[in-house]
Amino acid sequence: MNKTIFEITKMDCPSEENLIRMKLDGISSIANLDFDIQNRKLTVFHSGQIDQIEKSVLELNLGGKKISTEQTDQTEFKENANQKKLLWSVLSINFAFFIIEMTTGLISKSIGLVADSLDMLADSFVYGISLFAVGGTLIRKKRIAKIAGYFQITLAIIGFVEVLRRFFGAEKLPDFSTMIIVSIFALIANGICLYILQKSKSKNEAHMKASMIFTSNDVIINLGVITAGVLVNWLSSNKPDLIIGIIVFALVIQGAFRILKLSK
Repeated sequence: MNKTIFEITKMDCPSEENLIRMKLDGISSIANLDFDIQNRKLTVFHSGQIDQIEKSVLELNLGGKKISTEQTDQTEFKENANQKKLLWSVLSINFAFFIIEMTTGLISKSIGLVADSLDMLADSFVYGISLFAVGGTLIRKKRIAKIAGYFQITLAIIGFVEVLRRFFGAEKLPDFSTMIIVSIFALIANGICLYILQKSKSKNEAHMKASMIFTSNDVIINLGVITAGVLVNWLSSNKPDLIIGIIVFALVIQGAFRILKLSK
């Protein structure tokens, strides 16, 4: 068995990891892939030559570069069932808060909450693609990614249209107290997600590291919505809510294009 280490300079979230997994799917010589998202490293355990694997990695244009190849005695790779349980927990929390924030956002007329709910949904898509497609065919994985990406873009575009309507219309102020309270609970939920993921940090699990990066970004968005709620009350204007909504919708679309990249 050989162990080859690649540096992937543009690998900074679960989307790139899934892209690499699907690109290398079907290469029979690969025994295991070990991702280190934080350090942007990929370790491939394989038999035979590395040429086909290296070519596939370079074709992704993610800044891939082979660092080293050496022999290893490691031949068994056990899938961590606990890791799946943790990811299922994070997926459930994200999807639950998608429903909560979408509902309260519509009721309170807060674009910020609606946008944050879509960000939660985007995270659910990323985790779901990894979990639902385990053991599935490459075609199935690509189909799931394409549906998720286009659905996400559609929702974000509808959100942008609603922002424009409210920006030029005489819309009532959003309920700032609902914005702040719900976002605080969402912040707590993301904090719980981080705690859950950190439980496996010492095990150096790739999905855990990637998910922690994603969830840390969610915490920043939650703080942004809370700040917008405070400014809505202070300025008696809906503009802070619309601004945070635009920012988050843009992030959602960026994430959607990353997901769509998996379907190519």
